[in-house]
Amino acid sequence: MSTFGTLFRVTTYGESHCASVGAIIDGCPPGLPLTAQDVQVQLSRRRPGQSNLTTPRDEKDLVHLQSGIEHDITLGTPIGLLVRNEDQRPKDYSETDLYPRPSHADWTYLEKYGVKASSGGGRSSARETIGRVAAGAIAEKYLKLVYGIEIVAFVSSVGKVTLPSAAGPPSQAADDDDDDDDDGAVEDALSPEFVELLRTVSREQVDSHPTRCPHAETAERMTKRIIRAKDASDSIGGTVTCVIRRVPAGLGEPVFDKLEAALGHAMLSIPATKAFEVGSGFRGTEVPGSRHNDAFVRRADGSVGTKTNWSGGIQGGISNGEDIYFRVGFKSPATISQAQETAQYDGTPGTLAARGRHDPCVVPRAVPIVEAMAAIVIMDHVLMQNARKTATALLPPITTLPPTMVKPPQPQETK
Repeated sequence: MSTFGTLFRVTTYGESHCASVGAIIDGCPPGLPLTAQDVQVQLSRRRPGQSNLTTPRDEKDLVHLQSGIEHDITLGTPIGLLVRNEDQRPKDYSETDLYPRPSHADWTYLEKYGVKASSGGGRSSARETIGRVAAGAIAEKYLKLVYGIEIVAFVSSVGKVTLPSAAGPPSQAADDDDDDDDDGAVEDALSPEFVELLRTVSREQVDSHPTRCPHAETAERMTKRIIRAKDASDSIGGTVTCVIRRVPAGLGEPVFDKLEAALGHAMLSIPATKAFEVGSGFRGTEVPGSRHNDAFVRRADGSVGTKTNWSGGIQGGISNGEDIYFRVGFKSPATISQAQETAQYDGTPGTLAARGRHDPCVVPRAVPIVEAMAAIVIMDHVLMQNARKTATALLPPITTLPPTMVKPPQPQETK
């Protein structure tokens, strides 16, 4: 449906070419300082027309806060917000009255509902993500103030152009299934350079190039690849990597709402996504357990952490206090301006020559969407865990179980 979350609930509305798009956010704690600019900064990173690598649709995406806030303070009541669609061209989609676009959602929406939006993909359009990004900005403001959480996403590949330090797909299997002599040659799940990038990369670095890749040489190669697709009236896909820092341990609701499951749900709900991996991901399947396991260590401040972080900050579906990182795969955009041999809704063969304004590659604009959905997931699980901790704190201390079964009293947590 159109609502995501348990305690921090986000409902989005609107189609690509209707009067407005937006969201209702229910469950935001009262007392949070919040202005339209807190939301606008992320919407401006998502909006179209930012460079020649994106769609030329000219939308300013100015947010209007409608409810739930007075004197720049949240009231705890539902926050309503909207963004008006201003640069609409429904006539650009007249061909889709006859033809479902290959690999787009025109056909499946009609099959499901028996009726579909006349232009722009309706709810399947990336225009729907405006409400997500706005809600994510609100969640992120709370998480930053209370926990110091940082969320940074960046483009890690476009087509076959990949960050040199990023983990790649699994290598081709050996011909002999019984030959495991290559285990010693397997590298770590992630290179030291990529681990350092995850630890230090900032949004300023990411936004310094239109591709939103924080590696200058790779970013230029990505630009050339996107331009090549655009000049050919074609498209190309890519991946976005996201890191979430300073996440408290204990988030996640096993067994069916594990934290990585919630993140996967959130990321795969974004338009054009086709893949999700957390931590070492598919690369981790190549590394023996003796090298992949995250050994525990005592840190200088007395806390317990892990020596490595191939788990991506999540073990048993629960955050362990380390940085959470994951990667999302976006397919090449379905709408292209090339003539394509396909069939009409009634099955009659024909040629579709789509018009309209389309992204040749969605990943640069997907970065703030990934960040937003990550913030919404973490916010929801923070509220659930805090509710559990508060309820437990009202009970008498546990004295009937062995000490190894009960977490000892902890000093006051610092922000």
